[in-house]
Amino acid sequence: MDDSNLIAKFEKLGARATIRPLIENRWRPAPGPIVIDIGHDRRGEFFDIQATEDADVTVIDVQPRDRHLLLMVRQSAERANDPVRKDKFLCGHDERHWFVAGVPETAPVSNVITAKESLKPELVRDRESGKKGKRTKRLRRKTDTFVRQGEWFFLPAGNVRVNEKLLLRNEPISRGLGSKPHVCEFLYRDGGTTVYVCGRHPSGLDTQEYRKLLKKNPQASKWNWRVMRRDPVVFVRGKVSHPDHATLRLDGWHRVAMNTENQSRAMAAVAFLD
Repeated sequence: MDDSNLIAKFEKLGARATIRPLIENRWRPAPGPIVIDIGHDRRGEFFDIQATEDADVTVIDVQPRDRHLLLMVRQSAERANDPVRKDKFLCGHDERHWFVAGVPETAPVSNVITAKESLKPELVRDRESGKKGKRTKRLRRKTDTFVRQGEWFFLPAGNVRVNEKLLLRNEPISRGLGSKPHVCEFLYRDGGTTVYVCGRHPSGLDTQEYRKLLKKNPQASKWNWRVMRRDPVVFVRGKVSHPDHATLRLDGWHRVAMNTENQSRAMAAVAFLD
């Protein structure tokens, strides 16, 4: 890995990057040869890259005007017949802060533009299908199909019928424990599966799994559980706020969809969560 070359590529974005040996953490074992974080010091934010000596890390596309680059990490196969593992990360600046997002491995990604496209949820891609116009215009934070704030996409849903008795005010939406939530002035959830979430089970347990755990370990009832809904259809309107983003004001109901970074294997190597 050529440290000086990597640092120079980040400097083209106006970003700082540090590269240091990967530090193993027994509480959170490294998922691969690299861990990427957004660090902070007196000079502000920087990309903190920890990598093993044999990590093959390269930048395959840099877009200085857009302040984004695409990073690829190759990992040797564990067995002779296994394919070489390639993980890709989109690094860039969004509104106020630097960010890192893992790119889904199933997507044919070769540059910054295709990486951004791969992070769009399927619902957005379906609505954009067949539309004409420059692809770059479809990557803006506001288009005729959606409005985006961070990892969340909001799509107009004028025909939705809302049960006012189930309307929630100032409700947070979050991609998981440890991330700062986006707060929605008005929110309505429809469907989904009830799950029980805590620090030890951040992805949640369904009702059957939760009851089975309590039967096996009664002390688990004291793990600060929170009842949530997995994969509901969510609609919001009004203000959507987050400390790292400009506040959105949505006129009428919009359906909520999260980007695809949680579908990527590479996301396990990203230490920073907004």
